[in-house]
Amino acid sequence: MTELSERKKQILANVVEMYVRSGEPVGSKGLISASGLNCSSATVRNDMNDLDRMGYLVQPHTSAGRIPSEKGYRYYVDHLMPHREPDEFTKRLIDAGISPAAGDPEKLVNTARELLADITKCAAVSTAPVGALNVIRKIELVPVGSHTAMMVLLTSNGILKSRLCRIESEFNAKVLEEFYSICDKFFIGRPSDEISPAGIQTIAASVDYDYFVLLPLLGAISDLAISTNDSKLILGGEANLLSRMDYGERAVSLLRFLSNKEPISEVIRSSKDNLNVRIGSENIYKQLEDSSVVVAKYNVKGDDSGSISVIGPTRMDYPLVISSMKYLTDLLGRLITSVLEE
Repeated sequence: MTELSERKKQILANVVEMYVRSGEPVGSKGLISASGLNCSSATVRNDMNDLDRMGYLVQPHTSAGRIPSEKGYRYYVDHLMPHREPDEFTKRLIDAGISPAAGDPEKLVNTARELLADITKCAAVSTAPVGALNVIRKIELVPVGSHTAMMVLLTSNGILKSRLCRIESEFNAKVLEEFYSICDKFFIGRPSDEISPAGIQTIAASVDYDYFVLLPLLGAISDLAISTNDSKLILGGEANLLSRMDYGERAVSLLRFLSNKEPISEVIRSSKDNLNVRIGSENIYKQLEDSSVVVAKYNVKGDDSGSISVIGPTRMDYPLVISSMKYLTDLLGRLITSVLEE
């Protein structure tokens, strides 16, 4: 790749930022007026022609200004984009928005996703890990009646599930003692995807206690464990894409594509870094060739514990999106870690 001169870098950065703000092609005179470049319009025009020939800019119409190409956006994100913190308004918006959910890890992730969709005016996706990383951390049984109790299951990545369950005998001290003994022996510390109805039957039959008393409780554990693995991917803010003029009529087909969660799961799973930006055709699906997908992982107790992603047009405000995602995922990881350590 040919190294760009400092002036060409400045011109490219300004074209990207002006086009993101206005959605209009950028001409040499407008660029000089907005950026304060200390050179003639002819010099800027020549540099823009060079950037066009090099593939960083494109001219959508004859006699029009330039807009960034995919290559131009890529160079901007990798080399020219200012690395900054979110502004104070965005920080306050995130802090205030996420605070009411601070005691519930699953609500924290859902709130973070909705906040990100509102801030970026794009679609946002949240994921939580499954399998070996999704370990059962705690099971609580809280009697609410003589035969009824609320069961609560918490996983290591912060998914919290609960349901009412009923048994024929009374919830006395002996039942609770036997229940917690079985939980410690067979469930706590095990990956949730290893819990199955068939395994529950085997466990119930192997313990030295009344099979019919325990089976409804153990069945509830199985149901809750399975439900934690259904929390793989949740999409929000899809309506934002309908208002983005970049898509026009294509927004409907994009929404139809996003409603099939498996392809999006594959896109997110293929992102190995803590922050990954894929622009246009860098995405593995043709339906995303006019979009950028930004994936940021959040860490709980030092381990990857899911991700928050943004899907929007390639003409997105990358500094705003990326700085907001970094701030949000850092806060999310710290809050979930705090809940799990209580």
